[in-house]
Amino acid sequence: MDSEERNQVSRREFLKIAGVAGATVGLGAGLGGLVAACGEEETTTTGGATTTAGATTTTAGATTTVSAGAEMGREIKIGFPSPQTGPAAAFGVPDGYSISRWEEATKDGIVLGDGKKHTFKFLLRDTQSDVNRGAQVTGDLINNDKVDMIVVASAPDTVLPAVDTAEASGVPCISTVCPMGTFFTSRQVDSSKEYKWGYNYFWLNEDLVQCYLAMYEKVPSNKVLGYMFPNDADGQGDRLTQPPAYEAAGIKTVDGGAYQPLTENYTDSIAKFKAEGCELFIGDMIPPDFTNFWKQSLQQGYNPKAAGFMKGILFPEALEAVGTVGENLITECWWHPSWPYKSSLTGETCREMADHFQTTQNRQWTQPLGAYCLGEWAVDVFKRAASPDDKEALAQALKTTKLDTIMGPIDFAAPIDAQGLHPYPNGCRSPIVGSQWIFGSEIGSTYMYEEVLVVNPTPWAPGIEVTDEVRPMKYA
Repeated sequence: MDSEERNQVSRREFLKIAGVAGATVGLGAGLGGLVAACGEEETTTTGGATTTAGATTTTAGATTTVSAGAEMGREIKIGFPSPQTGPAAAFGVPDGYSISRWEEATKDGIVLGDGKKHTFKFLLRDTQSDVNRGAQVTGDLINNDKVDMIVVASAPDTVLPAVDTAEASGVPCISTVCPMGTFFTSRQVDSSKEYKWGYNYFWLNEDLVQCYLAMYEKVPSNKVLGYMFPNDADGQGDRLTQPPAYEAAGIKTVDGGAYQPLTENYTDSIAKFKAEGCELFIGDMIPPDFTNFWKQSLQQGYNPKAAGFMKGILFPEALEAVGTVGENLITECWWHPSWPYKSSLTGETCREMADHFQTTQNRQWTQPLGAYCLGEWAVDVFKRAASPDDKEALAQALKTTKLDTIMGPIDFAAPIDAQGLHPYPNGCRSPIVGSQWIFGSEIGSTYMYEEVLVVNPTPWAPGIEVTDEVRPMKYA
């Protein structure tokens, strides 16, 4: 079928075909489909294999509970599909580190609802940044490794195939780093009732728009915004939610076209933005697409007064890849070392975790460290369920989660409120603020770029402090 027809495949139809044994559930560009498994050997990786440094934490205030007299129960196995390679690999950079920390925090056993102590083993599988591969490895984790739960992050093209495969298989799946609007509406999912096993903790697409609006308002412009959203699950969610919100705020929008990820030439789109006088810009691009687009924009004389990139510049290495021309680019921020939250497993603060990561991994902190909350959430669900073998008890524990994590508060026990922390039965809001990249030397950092917080327009992110003002772009 052509792409237009695939767009109409509902999630309910997807679930009917997703349970076929030995098949790979494909969600190319966020759409339903069934493709043959690729047949490659899959390597299982646990935290001990992916990172050897700094797994021990003795931070005071840990909430892990261990009873010396409790009988030892079976090992709890949790699968973690992650883009370790491919164009989205920057999202998966801290995942092995997080696994090592989760396993270290639970190595002596956690007393679960059955009264027994259980250790936790996390199995990291490489999706290779491919939606079909992501569905396949999730199915392998469920059917071959017999995992008790799936945890997943790293944007919609990683999250959606994992969640849908787990849902079809009746396996609990918790996710983050996937906007709720995309989590639901990009696949025509009924957000009020569809999921039993899949839950998402992240912000709404509308929340993202509010952050960018607050930043654009700080820069004088003609209020004409050019946008580049890709032809994938993330881009479809953007296209549904963002342009109408900007238009409602009095900003004219200009579409640069639904480009294919890994496009190399953006000349036509850039020419359109120049012709329309787009003094504001936003793009949702993976890092290599950002690099190509931004370098070509500057070469062809497109110099917006404020330029923001979702996804593509969440990572410091993406800024380093373009050299000094990344100064003052703006982006969204959904985890930062300055945030006032602590881990429910170890009691350590965001700053302590970022510092530990930088010291032990010999690289700069990165926003996906916030996905560490998945391990906290998973352990909490198993602690509250009557038995790790009782799936209905696990389902009940999922829907009643109320937990403070390193990424912020998760509260599925709160009443459903479209404007509050719990807008959907299966969705809970995480904090999001606006940020800007400046040269690290300006604030005494040894790294080339540092991300500073410049706006906080959202009421569900209390205590997150703004430390700088939005600065207009600079051009030579």
